This record gives sequence, C-alpha cells and structure tokens, in this order.
Amino acid sequence: MDGSQRWRILRLHVEDGIALTTLARDTGTGLRTLQRWHQLYKTGGIAVLEPHPRRDAGSRRTPAELVTFLEHLALTRPRPSIATLHRRTVAEADRLGLAAPSYATARAIVHALDPALVTLALEGPASYRDRYELVFRHRAERPNATWQADHTELDILITGASGTPQRPWLTVVMDDYSRAVCGYMVFTGAPSAMNTALALRQAIWRKTDPTWAMCGLPDVLYIDHGSDFTSHHLEYTAVALKIRTIFSTIGRPQGRGKIERFFGTVNTELLTTLPGHLTPGAKTPEPSLNLPALDQAIADFIATYNERTHREIGTSPKKAWIGDGWLPRMPESLDELDGLLLTVPTHRTVQRDGIHFQGRRYLAPTLAPFVGRPVTIRYDPRDISEVRVFDRDTFLCVAIDQAHPNQRVSLQEVEAARRARRRQLRKDINDRIPRIADRAEPRTTAPGARPTKLRTYEEDE
Repeated sequence: MDGSQRWRILRLHVEDGIALTTLARDTGTGLRTLQRWHQLYKTGGIAVLEPHPRRDAGSRRTPAELVTFLEHLALTRPRPSIATLHRRTVAEADRLGLAAPSYATARAIVHALDPALVTLALEGPASYRDRYELVFRHRAERPNATWQADHTELDILITGASGTPQRPWLTVVMDDYSRAVCGYMVFTGAPSAMNTALALRQAIWRKTDPTWAMCGLPDVLYIDHGSDFTSHHLEYTAVALKIRTIFSTIGRPQGRGKIERFFGTVNTELLTTLPGHLTPGAKTPEPSLNLPALDQAIADFIATYNERTHREIGTSPKKAWIGDGWLPRMPESLDELDGLLLTVPTHRTVQRDGIHFQGRRYLAPTLAPFVGRPVTIRYDPRDISEVRVFDRDTFLCVAIDQAHPNQRVSLQEVEAARRARRRQLRKDINDRIPRIADRAEPRTTAPGARPTKLRTYEEDE
C-alpha cells in the first residue's frame, strides 16, 4: 500500500473526524497501524506516509554456496520441479552444516534467474535467438535495390492433375523497399529452379495488367540456401543480368522477415476463406479447388495487397514502389530474358553426327566447322526438341532433334519414359527368372518312433 492509499484512509479521521476504531473496523486495517500512520502524519505530513524500503532489500541471507547450488540445478536440463530442487538443496545444506532455505526462498531464487539465461540453458541457442537476440531491421534505400524471393507450402489441399489431393507451393518475389509483390508462382511438387525462374520472369518483365506496375531488374536478390536458389542455372542467370545474389544465414529466417510476414498474411487472410483449408487438429478436408482456381485467387489477393495501405510504411506498396516516378532497369528484350531464365546451360562436344544430349541427337548445318570442339547449349526443360548452341557466349544456331523434328517433348516426359522403360525391363527380368520349385507337401502322418540303439564297448581283460 503506497502513501496515497494510506492517506485516503487516514483522511477520514483527520478531515472528517471519524474515530480510528471505526476506521479499523470498516477498512480492515489494524488500529495500531492507523495510530502509527496518524503519528507519522502529525510529525511529517503526507510525504512520510510513503513506505520506506528495507535496508536489506535485494539481498539474501541464504548462504552463497546454497544459492549457487540451487541455480546450478535450475539451469540443468531437464530442470527438476521446485519441490525437487528444494529437497536437494536441503540435503546439500545438511551436508555442509548450513541453515536450509525454505520452499518459498528456493522458489524465489529460481524465479529471480534471468529469463534469457534460463532460455539459453534449457531451450538452446535457437530459442534464445528467436526471443532475446537483438534484431537489425533493414530497409532498402529505394525500389528495386533489393528483392527477396522465397517459397512456402500453403495450408490448403487442392485437386492435382491426377485427381489426388495435393498441397501446393507458393513462390513470391517481393521488393524490400516497398513490400510490393513483383511476381509469384503457384505450383505442385517440390520447389525447382524452373519454378523460381518463372516467378522471376513475371517479376522482371512488364505485366499485362496495367495496374501491376512493378517490374525491372533488381540490384540485389536476397534468397536462402535452397537447392533451386543455389543452382548453377540461377547463378549464371544472375551474372548475365547483373544481379548480385546474397544468401541469408542458414537456419536464420529473421533476415527474410518481410516475405515471411506476407506468407503469414496469405495463410490467415486468404486461405482461411477457401475450401480445402488445413486447420491444425481438424479433420483433413476434401479438396475442391484445382491449381488454376487457386492461382486466380492468389492473383486477386496480391492485387488487393499491393493497393491497400501497409501499416509499416504508411502507404500502399504500389505507391511506395512508384514514388515520384522513375525508370527501372530492364532486359534488352523478352527473348533475352527467356533465354536466360527459362533455359538451362550445359556443355557438350560436337560429334560428327551432331550434339548428343539426353539420349537425343541434335544437328544443324552451322555446326560443321565445330566438330570436335566444345560448345555451350541452352535448353528449355519444358521443350527439349531443340537446343540453342553458343560458342564462348556467341550464339551459333538452333540445333533440332533429328529423330523428332516436329514433336514438342519436355525433359519431364523424357525422364518419365525412362522410368517406365526401366520398370518394364525389371518386370521382364522377373518374368524370365525360373521360379523355385514348389516345396514338398508336408506329411500328414507322424513318423514312427525310431528304435534306440544300444552301444556296446569292448572291455580289456
């Protein structure tokens, strides 16, 4: 009880003349306590009614050895209960011949430990980092200075191409300065370099929607250590487009907080309104959306997100990106961008009958002077019926698959055909291996008892 509360009670006696005995009965405060307050008031006024801290406040009378012993136990994993800590401390006090602390004192010592120290000792450095480590919040100086790109598995089930339920993935490319979503990609299956390239292509090139103004080449692309982001394809493309790639610290998602926050917004604001949303602890729902329907829903949500006011920056991401008007850095053409993003480079040596790649043979008359020389080919994984041939970054020609000149074949289809062929060969091998002869039928009658043989030994006379 502070001084103002004491005065509110004592004022009834000083100003209104109510007897102290009556105040003691009505307020539940002891009569001797009221008399002491009254005496203090007469000698020093209201100021002396404030409680004075004890001179030994903040210090313990528990021996330092027992305090150290108790704190050591409290910081050991797994931490025992307070009752166990108190019992072990009492046993230690008896061993040392010291006065044992009470249960309340033991609990106070444990609760007085620094929460950060307790978290680091009991839950590990990762939990300590997420709760107590200092975070530097960085914002790019201007639009397109830094882009962030990342994936997340969405909390929703959709109907896949084969009719089975699948959880889709979302790749987002976000401008660090304005929080504007520059591009995205919704897909099923694991993240891949091609899906990332498609999201970057949409983010970099001009959109067909005039209200989606974000485009251009970023100076820096901030990404994690996923296999698609660390691929040679993306590395080569970034160098060709003069984009500097920076990888976040492994296991430290704090550096990608802006894009992680957007993923949380998608899960909480959009997916909860769609059929097939996965709720923790609830029954698995039946999917009703397909991939194109989900893609359209996410596109509509991104359009709304870019137009609405962002609480952190005080304006909409679109207005923050446009600013006072400026010209972003763009590729020379869409064909150049597609050639870098949507094709994968690899090296081959030109043979007499053409370039051999993925079990196919590619030929063009321009390759005649290059027989026996190494070249670089770029191919589109979605269509490997042709490859683009380069000699030291100089474009030479487009080589055509001679076996299927008019057929559009994807790398995925070729790999699927290979797997099917291997399965068929394994089946043929298993069919041609002679089967093990059937075992003899078990006997239905029990065998007769075998006669015992008496062994005789010759004795020496």
